[in-house]
Amino acid sequence: MLQLDGVSKKFRGGNYGVRDLSLSIGGGVLGLLGPNGAGKTTLMQMIATITRPTSGSIRFQDIDAVRQPDAIRKKLGYLPQDFGVYDNLTAIEFLSYFAALKGVHSRARINQMLEMVNLHNVAKRAVGGFSGGMKQRLGIAQALINDPDLVIVDEPTAGLDPEERVRFRNVLADVGLGKLVILSTHIVSDVESVATHIAIMNAGSIIACATPEELMRSAEGSVWELVVASERFDDLRRTARVSSAVRKSDGVHVRIVSSDVPRGATAAEPTLEDAFLYTMSTKAAA
Repeated sequence: MLQLDGVSKKFRGGNYGVRDLSLSIGGGVLGLLGPNGAGKTTLMQMIATITRPTSGSIRFQDIDAVRQPDAIRKKLGYLPQDFGVYDNLTAIEFLSYFAALKGVHSRARINQMLEMVNLHNVAKRAVGGFSGGMKQRLGIAQALINDPDLVIVDEPTAGLDPEERVRFRNVLADVGLGKLVILSTHIVSDVESVATHIAIMNAGSIIACATPEELMRSAEGSVWELVVASERFDDLRRTARVSSAVRKSDGVHVRIVSSDVPRGATAAEPTLEDAFLYTMSTKAAA
């Protein structure tokens, strides 16, 4: 469904945001994981036809995104990292405006989208009084108003409280049925419950692309658990790759990602967070 071949983006200063990137993905939810500065937003902007690649090709449903950007935009729903709103408009006015821009004039469709993102009860309230989570839900509503085949959301949960994050992920999981959703984030928990595939990006390149299960299997034999005293933990986290730590009455319960067995540790089943750290430490250094 989406095919990227040798895509690069070189900026005026000579630096690359994306370098020789190739990726092929069908439907479902693709979680695009990577640290800040990995090139995720640059890649999203090229797929969304906001900026053109310096070289390479991007095709969606056999449509060339560089040569036929308008054809791609008709099939696209996009929620950028910084989504601005018009504070003086009500939710229904705001969504009606974006619907009109996308050629949608059905009031029933607008009401349906507000209900899907749980904003139908505040449809006549000014958007300026909305919380960050409510504005993000309005953002996903405008991205989906034209029933797109390709949905791109860039760092959508930044600044949201835990309850809003869960609600947002559930919306994306529902949308992913029969479409392609690309969810870009640096937070593993944003994608672990909804992604059908995960692409890990670093320094402008895709270093791994697989199902969550395949990524976790790749880290088997490299994840360890141990309990240490608080004073030892301070030294440990400076020298080891710690994926999680929980303080309990008997000490700090630590998970470590390492190809070597730490002293006093036992093997643990990898989580997606472990697998992400393992991939970043092995393939990024390769």
